[in-house]
Amino acid sequence: MAAADDLAFDPWDQTFVSDPYPAYAELRERGRVIHYEPTDQWLVPHHADVSALLRDRRLGRTYQHRFTHEDFGRTAPPPEHEPFHVLNDHGMLDLEPPDHTRIRRLVSKAFTPRTVEALRPYVQNLANDLVAALVEAGGGDLLTDVAEPLPVAVIAEMLGIPESDRAQLRPWSADICGMYELNPPEETAAKAVRASVEFSDYLRELIAERRERPGDDLVSGLIAAHDEGDRLTEQEMISTAVLLLNAGHEATVNATVNGWWALFRNPDQLAALRADHSLIPSAIEELMRYDTPLQLFERWVLDEVEIDGTVIPRGAEIAMLFGSANHDPAVFAAPQRLDLTRKDNPHISFSAGIHYCIGAPLARIELAASMTALLEKAPTLTLAAEPKRKPNFVIRGLEGLSVKIG
Repeated sequence: MAAADDLAFDPWDQTFVSDPYPAYAELRERGRVIHYEPTDQWLVPHHADVSALLRDRRLGRTYQHRFTHEDFGRTAPPPEHEPFHVLNDHGMLDLEPPDHTRIRRLVSKAFTPRTVEALRPYVQNLANDLVAALVEAGGGDLLTDVAEPLPVAVIAEMLGIPESDRAQLRPWSADICGMYELNPPEETAAKAVRASVEFSDYLRELIAERRERPGDDLVSGLIAAHDEGDRLTEQEMISTAVLLLNAGHEATVNATVNGWWALFRNPDQLAALRADHSLIPSAIEELMRYDTPLQLFERWVLDEVEIDGTVIPRGAEIAMLFGSANHDPAVFAAPQRLDLTRKDNPHISFSAGIHYCIGAPLARIELAASMTALLEKAPTLTLAAEPKRKPNFVIRGLEGLSVKIG
């Protein structure tokens, strides 16, 4: 075991947040598991360990299916945070079998390869329209003009959320996701609670409406599955819809802007991509590896595990560092180099095991659609201003990405 007291790893320091990868290299050199006192977590920085732990059933996203807070040696969240935790804890990302299995089985029907592939024309047409508007304007903010509206529209369409109601989805999502940062301040918690209440109230009304007038959408499908005997509570429906909206666009939005910012900083790779659009599939994988949208993923230790001679007891929390794992030289040759032709690329940006991202195929279609549209319709796209990195560490993105044509 190593200690992290004297390391550069500091998720609240903006110098670290702007470029955490040198600190990750230091962590990997220090050991396979490092206790980090400020969050009382065990940091795991190596690819092999992260990959194995994601599949290890001795760990869980929750412990409440087996233990009370007291049994587990943990303090219950404060009562004023309850609306957030009710919403969050009933989504399949924070459930373990058998509840996770039951809900994922129902949701997976909307994400079959055939269903996702059928969305490709809609996604590509929307991406073309968004990029055409950006070109006509002579440039703009790639974040708000293309990266955000594309995946938000797609997942809202799948859920059956009317266009007139979609403007509030991104703000609700941003406020809720603030709680996934390490030791979030009370102001962040208050925003997350408020957004949880408002989003839940909205979806409760939408579910009631779909009960009366079912449509060809995922919310109607979940209601029908419940009525046919696959028991799904209203809270599980609400939490599932929020999770799909949040997870269905956050990673895609940040992968888009992180990716294009990386391309602008690596003009040789951007030139190669512009010259050969067949590189798009491998470029997407490499960009997600190179600057990972989700930097850290947490798991509770349900039954003690041993890593490199260090026993991590039940009740502890493990923080798997996706960004570090994706830059592990034991797996990736010259990991600090952006290489759009990289062939062997087992990045873990979509997680692994039973919590592998159910929307990964759709995210890849969205990323390919926006990249194709930008390469074809905006071949002279350039950076207009140096972007500002969001202060968040866990969910890694930019405040905006100002671009111009030519």
